[in-house]
Amino acid sequence: MLKAGATSLTAISILLLGGCSTASISNNSDSGFISGNGATVLVSQQERGEVIELAGETLEGEQLDTADWRGDPVVVNLWASWCGPCRAEADELENVYLQFESSGVKFVGLNTRDGLAAAKAFNTRFNTSYPSIQDKDGQLLLVFGNLGPAATPSTMILDSQGRVAARILGPTTQSQLRVVLEAVIESDK
Repeated sequence: MLKAGATSLTAISILLLGGCSTASISNNSDSGFISGNGATVLVSQQERGEVIELAGETLEGEQLDTADWRGDPVVVNLWASWCGPCRAEADELENVYLQFESSGVKFVGLNTRDGLAAAKAFNTRFNTSYPSIQDKDGQLLLVFGNLGPAATPSTMILDSQGRVAARILGPTTQSQLRVVLEAVIESDK
């Protein structure tokens, strides 16, 4: 995805991220699914595709549309209550959200294949303070196209224009997400 013309900051970020990810797909035997390996893709400004239109009903019954957040980067995290790696990264995501909230960065969870009660219980258990949209049938995942989530969990970062600027497959950490988010913010300047 990255062309030779990508900024040096992006290149440095990729090198830093190489140390944050594992080299292979991991099989989480306790849940029967395959999770991502932490592989990260940063997309240069020139290569970013169309604007993502992500809208739906939050777990609290309110309407949320990321179009209302244009002008700010948006972190979208695909998660499910039954997903062990999602539970493992929940505090990491919340901490990064709290660190970047005052700078205008928005976060939204994209809950997949869960009942409402299970999804709400997850957010209560892990003190998640950013909103989540429920995507029971997987239709919202389709808006991301080729750079959508290919594992649960996955994290996509939309730039201030609403285009996919980065993707992390599998669970993320505070340090990994912070580096990727800062690279996206820098590329928006």
